[in-house]
Formats: sequence, C-alpha cells, structure tokens
Amino acid sequence: MKRRLFIASSIAAALGGCAPIGTALNDNPGFHHFLGLEGSLDAALLGNTAGLARQYSLADISKHFPVDSLPTPTSTRYEAFLENGFRSYTLAVAGAVERPMQISLARLERMRQQTQITRHDCVEGWSAIGAWTGVPLREVLRLAGPRRDARYVVFRCMDRDDQGTPYYESLDMAQAYHPQTILALQLNGRPIQPDHGAPVRLRVPTQLGYKSAKWVAEIQIVGSFEHLYGGKGGYWEDQGYEWYAGI
Repeated sequence: MKRRLFIASSIAAALGGCAPIGTALNDNPGFHHFLGLEGSLDAALLGNTAGLARQYSLADISKHFPVDSLPTPTSTRYEAFLENGFRSYTLAVAGAVERPMQISLARLERMRQQTQITRHDCVEGWSAIGAWTGVPLREVLRLAGPRRDARYVVFRCMDRDDQGTPYYESLDMAQAYHPQTILALQLNGRPIQPDHGAPVRLRVPTQLGYKSAKWVAEIQIVGSFEHLYGGKGGYWEDQGYEWYAGI
C-alpha cells in the first residue's frame, strides 16, 4: 500500500508543471484519458478490491447516527409501503442477468444475514459507527446469475431531489462481491427506519457514505453506465464527486 501511495503522490508531483516530466504528461492526451477513466485515478492506483473495513465493538456504537441525504421519499408508492409495513415491497434484479427476479422483503429477511459494526464516513466531514445487519450483496447476485458482459451493479433508489432527479449509485463487480458489501435491513438491531433508508439500503463500509445508497428499489446489472443520467455512475458523481470513493 505504501508503494502504491508513493506512486500516486509521485504522479501528482510530476503534474505540478515544474519538472520536465510534468510538462510532458500534461501535454499527453493518452495520459489525460487515463486520468478520466471510469474507475478514476484512485481506483487505478490503489485498487478497487479494497481490504476489509475496520470492525468495532458494541461499546463503540454512536448514540446518534445523523441523517444526511436527499429527503425521505414522499411518493404515493413509498407511502403505501409505509402503511403496510413494507409487506408489498419487492427488490427488482434485472439487466445483464440469467435470472431476472423480484425478491420480497420477507425473502431477504430469510436469507443468510451478516452483521458488521463499521464506521460510516460522510464526505461532509462527520462519521458515525453503527451495527448493520443484512444480506451480503453477492448472495443476491448469485441468485440472479450475472452474464459474462456484466461489469457494473447499478442501484436505483426511491428518493429524488427537488428537480425530480432520482438518486442512483453503482459499483463494479469486484466491489459488489466484496465480503462487507451488504443490503442492510437493520441498524443497531432494529429494522432500518425510513429516514435511514428503509426498507433496504446499500452498505459499503470501504467507501464514503454517498456510495451507501438508501431506499433501494432496483438492482440493474449493466455493461456500462454511460447511458444513465449524467453518465458518471451515480447521482453525486454526475455532479463531480469521485466514482471510486475508497477510504
């Protein structure tokens, strides 16, 4: 890891413009194409198959877990879910898969569960530790059977901004199969509350909080996300955030 960080910092220094190599790289279109790849410089240099996020103890759990995102959905659909306790909720899995499916919340609750006590790091500067319980995403992907052309897992969500733009996120297949990437159903031993993303939210403890999309309605497996919305792979990424947000 130290060697990778040295390489990254060396490239950054070289681009400063003082050294001849900096000028050469800045004038090289191929190098600028490398910097603009979907995985970003961070993913290319540090790797997108991150190690395990640190696990904490029960005593470390934060007394207050902030809510910081787009507003909780107020659509007729979401209100109906709230009224019947999410019994009518189904998670759609579609796209480049052998077996498209609809998975009920009850079925998700019957699947193998994983609990992790990990830290949520928000890009705005705050952190909180919580005990998350849910289904490893890789278990859902194995049920659906991604095709050979599958490269990314896109999460379509039920929240929208004030312009009506829906929230979405994406991971590559390595990140999606990471052992700590889960579809969380509980926070601190209780079903996730609406403001925290009920009934299902993505939990990616190896990346910044905006990757852990709330109110997940559909998982879509794709070969590319260039055709989706702003084409950068996520709601915040379309506005300039890094697609690979490893911590």
